[in-house]
Amino acid sequence: MCGIVGYIGHREAAPLILASLRKLEYRGYDSAGIAVLHDGQVAIRRAEGKLNNLETLIQRQPMTGVIGIGHTRWATHGRPSETNAHPHRAGDIVVVHNGIIENYLELKEQLHKRGTHFSSETDSEIVAHLVAEKVARGVDFLDAVRRTLREIHGSYALLFLNRRDPKRLIVAKNSTPIVIGWGEGETFIASDIPALLDHTRKVTFLEDGEIAEVKLGSYRLLNGKGQSIRRPVKEITWDAVAAQKGGYPHFMLKEIHDQPRALADTFRGRIALKDGQVSLEDIKLKASEVKQIKRVHLVACGTAWHACLVGKFLLEEIAGIPAEVDYGSEFRYRSPLMDPKSILLMVSQSGETADTLAATEIAKAKKAKILSICNVIDSSIPRKSHGVLYTHAGPEISVASTKAFTTQLTALYLLAVALGRLNGKLKAADARKLLRDLMHLPSWIEKALEIESEVKELARELMHSQDFLYLGRGINYPIALEGALKLKEISYIHAEGYPAGEMKHGPIALIDETMPVVVLAPRDRYFEKTVSNLQEVDARGGKVIVLTDDAKAASELKRHRVLTLPKASHYLTPIVMTIPLQLLAYYIAVHRGTDVDQPRNLAKSVTVE
Repeated sequence: MCGIVGYIGHREAAPLILASLRKLEYRGYDSAGIAVLHDGQVAIRRAEGKLNNLETLIQRQPMTGVIGIGHTRWATHGRPSETNAHPHRAGDIVVVHNGIIENYLELKEQLHKRGTHFSSETDSEIVAHLVAEKVARGVDFLDAVRRTLREIHGSYALLFLNRRDPKRLIVAKNSTPIVIGWGEGETFIASDIPALLDHTRKVTFLEDGEIAEVKLGSYRLLNGKGQSIRRPVKEITWDAVAAQKGGYPHFMLKEIHDQPRALADTFRGRIALKDGQVSLEDIKLKASEVKQIKRVHLVACGTAWHACLVGKFLLEEIAGIPAEVDYGSEFRYRSPLMDPKSILLMVSQSGETADTLAATEIAKAKKAKILSICNVIDSSIPRKSHGVLYTHAGPEISVASTKAFTTQLTALYLLAVALGRLNGKLKAADARKLLRDLMHLPSWIEKALEIESEVKELARELMHSQDFLYLGRGINYPIALEGALKLKEISYIHAEGYPAGEMKHGPIALIDETMPVVVLAPRDRYFEKTVSNLQEVDARGGKVIVLTDDAKAASELKRHRVLTLPKASHYLTPIVMTIPLQLLAYYIAVHRGTDVDQPRNLAKSVTVE
């Protein structure tokens, strides 16, 4: 959730750490802080709110030193405030933390009894005190951290600085991401790869239970037993320019417009049209294995969960494989019927979503195959999977997911075709038709983007509405959910997504002339029934906005506000329908003056339960 940065080298640390924190601010922006060590003294600067506030403070109170750590916070324990901002200090020890210490109350009580005074409400501060106690007794810095980790329970990426030990930083990981980057005579540490790309493309990932002693241009990596281990350095190939706005006023709008490219990149090189085959180079499944699959468990959170709901339709109808969909936050608390003939399919943009990641332990215990769909290469979820299908969306900076969602749908479509061909349920001719349709998808999305000005105008008309209802049927019902979520996330307007047929079982009571009702009505097998639901809204004075891909329908429904979209094939309609809903949410938020890219209380990567 939070963003962590560390530096040890020959340059001034503060500007480098600030620049890297800027790349991580999407992970949380309740507060931020930096600690820098120089001449045996630690300077700490912290500020509530966004990173701009910290930058202003440091301009007034400059910092000098070539070793330091930084943090941008998404609050879990303790309200957003300067006092609760990281870094936290105890004696000579300074720490930044991403995660949750589950037994912190017990540990805090023990520390209280030993006379410890706390300056914050956070669970993170106790870690600094535990390490400081041991260091004060003469325990080596690294050993003090190792002993402390045996006392704490929970998820963490921890980065420690010691005032009396200016030549090394200590890093520890359990369930939350951390990566070390190697420059020329300098070393960088960060929660995510984008924070490193301006300085290096050579990285080392820490795995759960590991500790790293980081020095100038070198490190020592230890496992949970304290044994030294070796890990090869990886070369990152990302284009850092892709993470810049490119002239758009917000990252979200850039990422909406980036979707034709992102979708093409997701299926590029994976389609053998002549044979009706899909190449999934990182998912090594044999036909004999696929024929044995009894069930696929799709697990995700937020927007990715909506992608999974569409994926259920795709897997069952194209591949003929039964599928279940679970929230990551719920999956671990039930007893899913999994066995070696089951697949756990995790879907995540970041690959670090804690609730989704937890599903791997259940799958391992049940000896199920673990697969994932992910955007961020070498993140935790892919590394814990037997196979991964990368979406190739590129860096997605805006907290509200757009291109990550549609590329997830594209990846699920590819996977369904691949599995259907391997298990023999999908004939070559049918597969060729599905893949030809997919190759048309970027052009359909480009046409859908052409109604942007119309959506912008509509957004201005609707910006003062207090409640929205989104309706869809069949494979497009999840898109109604996604449309409502996007509006809630960035405009702070209450919105609900519903199966259109369920509207009369409760939500219809809410409909009046003040409530916009967005109806997804493609010309499919549900069309007539959807129109009937639309008329039920109309009869009660509701404000109807219709999304359709049928020009005749648009004419027939002209008394309503109609947005006409290009006609796509059935299984790809959800992706096309998503575009105007993203634009509608975006422009309503812009008109209302909210922070589109960094909406309140949210973070891009939710790495705590």
